Amino acid sequence: MLAKRRFGLAFLVLLLAALACNAPGANGASSGSGATAVDLTKVALEIQATNNAPAVLPPVDTTKIALEIKATDLAAGLTQQAGQQPAPATTQAPAPAATTEIPATSQPTAQDMSSLIKNAKILVYEDAATVKLDDVVKSTLDLMGLKYIHVGDAIGSFMGNLNSSTRWDLIIVAAESRNGVQGEFWDVITPKVTSDKTALVVEMWYLSQIANGRIQGLTSKCGIAYQSTRSYVDSIYTLDPTNPIFSTPNGGFSLTNYSTHWTDKGGDYVRLTGSGDATLIAGGFMKEKSRYGMLTSCLGGRVVIQTFSTHDYHRETMQMLWENYITDTLTNHFKALAGSGG
Repeated sequence: MLAKRRFGLAFLVLLLAALACNAPGANGASSGSGATAVDLTKVALEIQATNNAPAVLPPVDTTKIALEIKATDLAAGLTQQAGQQPAPATTQAPAPAATTEIPATSQPTAQDMSSLIKNAKILVYEDAATVKLDDVVKSTLDLMGLKYIHVGDAIGSFMGNLNSSTRWDLIIVAAESRNGVQGEFWDVITPKVTSDKTALVVEMWYLSQIANGRIQGLTSKCGIAYQSTRSYVDSIYTLDPTNPIFSTPNGGFSLTNYSTHWTDKGGDYVRLTGSGDATLIAGGFMKEKSRYGMLTSCLGGRVVIQTFSTHDYHRETMQMLWENYITDTLTNHFKALAGSGG
């Protein structure tokens, strides 16, 4: 802007000089017309003073400048805060805090359990045919649609399967002929039940004959002991109707009705010893919960011990009861395996 102004002033000087030369009386004499001569020296001095004078700026609006400076500082402050502050909160739930607790092993669902039971490895010793009776256990397994190895009364085959590499889920001993499964069999069966968590159902109404033998390894861990012999077949009373043994999957039945087959005895009574987790589920007297037991559940519900004869009670009732035995012991077996990591 200042350069343009200087250029304009220079142009004006040249113009004035030209006019002065052409004007009459250029040598300082007055013209006849009375025009005043131009004082070039004065003009030159004014032009020099103008050139040396500082450029005149428009008046400063100090209020406006102060506001602009304040706005600039505020913007800078906000920018700095934006870089330091965390991102605004969202509606997403915060991540759970870390924990040192080890989650419990998940248990099988009802659908999983059904599949596990359907594919369970089951070994059955049932000697009813030896005394010309129906194989109630075998027929129950067939009704349930389960797979199994049934050795009948073949003692050697039973022992061979017990000692095989197969990891059995359930072992059934339905012994009505009062001989066969005793002695060394319990040396093999008991560790499978206690260490491998194998399920076991025993029908043994001859406990009085072997109570002091090797079966004690099982009964002592269960928490029962032989008490006395029942002289004749009679009603057996349910002590806990809500127990799965009398409710799942079958319910609404009892052992109060009977059809005597064996006339020499009605079975054996057992009592609780307090050394295990045994529960008397049914017995000879309604109010006796720790003595006169004839149906026991123990070892986490994986073991059921029946000390009366299946064939002294109605077939349909016993089939429902055996189905409950099998279902409950296998269910507890698979839960135990899941809880221990298999």
